[in-house]
Amino acid sequence: MPIVIVHFTSEDPIVGDLDVLPTPTDNLISLKNPRKKDGKDVPYLEPNVTIVVWPLARINFIEVMSAGADEEIISFVRE
Repeated sequence: MPIVIVHFTSEDPIVGDLDVLPTPTDNLISLKNPRKKDGKDVPYLEPNVTIVVWPLARINFIEVMSAGADEEIISFVRE
């Protein structure tokens, strides 16, 4: 299951899991476990949402990461 960063038009990117990458004929993308890049909940989604379906027309581009790369996302940490 690839981990992706989805970049939307005029919005912050969302990190999530995909079962399969979208094909050129797809119109929708189904993202599991949506979260912000820092791991926090997406403010416009309910806290218990596990799958979100977005139209591909709203998406600028999708970054696909390897499974272990999720831990390499840099977030702001105060020590």
